[in-house]
Amino acid sequence: MDVFLASLSALGQGFANLTWQATVMLLLGCLLLYLAVARGIEPLLLIPIGFGVILGNLPLAGLSAQDEHGVIKLLYDAGILTELFPVLLFIGLGAMIDFGPMLANPMVLIFGAAGQFGIFLTLFLALALGFAKQEAISIAVIGACDGPTAIYVTSKFARDLLPAVSIAAYSYMSLVPILQPPIMRFLTTKKERATVMPAADKKVSKKVKILFPVVAGILTILIAPMGAPLMGMLMLGNFLKESGVVDRLTKVSESTLANTVTLFLGLCIGASMLGANFLQWRTILILLLGLVAISLDTVAGVLLGKFMYVVTKGKINPLLGAAGTSAFPMSARVVQKVGQKANPRNFLLFHAIGANTGGQIGSVMAAAVMLAIMAGMGIGPLP
Repeated sequence: MDVFLASLSALGQGFANLTWQATVMLLLGCLLLYLAVARGIEPLLLIPIGFGVILGNLPLAGLSAQDEHGVIKLLYDAGILTELFPVLLFIGLGAMIDFGPMLANPMVLIFGAAGQFGIFLTLFLALALGFAKQEAISIAVIGACDGPTAIYVTSKFARDLLPAVSIAAYSYMSLVPILQPPIMRFLTTKKERATVMPAADKKVSKKVKILFPVVAGILTILIAPMGAPLMGMLMLGNFLKESGVVDRLTKVSESTLANTVTLFLGLCIGASMLGANFLQWRTILILLLGLVAISLDTVAGVLLGKFMYVVTKGKINPLLGAAGTSAFPMSARVVQKVGQKANPRNFLLFHAIGANTGGQIGSVMAAAVMLAIMAGMGIGPLP
């Protein structure tokens, strides 16, 4: 009888070890699943993250990213700490991107540069708030609005911030349709938003599309070698697509590879969000700084768009500046939606996609610059 009672008591050990922090995180995980399933908000990201949060915070389950010999710990060490998952994800992203709209109108590249402004301003803000240099760099890169890039940089310099930085980057990416329109409407007049841009009549040849990832990859890596893993894989994925001779590799990259890595990446990030570590004022501050960074990206892009509107005497719709972030293709869709609401004859999507792909290149370049700054200061990555 004593053995039987002892066995029964062992069955309740999970409940006995359930803390209030773990309970809050379990509810947060359920909320993420609800948003993904019921509201359709980035389900490919939020479902693995949400389920990872639940699994990682179940007491005695051994499924957090910190539990030695656990299966998720193995995935975390192999894919996150080695930066393998972000790098592989960029191959899939490159295979999905069409640089044609950007090549047809190279001027939109300047919006991709302006869309990274929030990164550098947030860097100084984080330093002013007392974060260490490595931490400030990692927090600022949230402004790239690019989850893999944020994970790549943070895994190098501030792994303890990885859960907060990752959830901020991916959450704000999914919230772009909510965050950007108010800023766009506040900074522009209805007349500016209603500006009709002519359809691009310049066709980009197949040869140019094939040469672009090779030439762009070489030049950008020579300029900013620290970004080589991300930029190199991005351009590799795009070359697979544009070459037209490896359809199987292209399909695997843009579907199987990208989806598999997204699944494991989200699961690992969620399982690293442990209540005792995540529910702190420091985490809330990181989330707020990330919001500032992404908002400033949009502000800088739209203000540059307004400048271009004046310089071109009303030929450039300033909303294009909001597509300079690397939240691809969400930002481009937002620009199209806001522009068409101001003028039903507005079709900005082609131009916005060009700015959006420029922002993808810009985010990697910005991260590379940040890494170069760290190297110049004698601060190397974590072992």
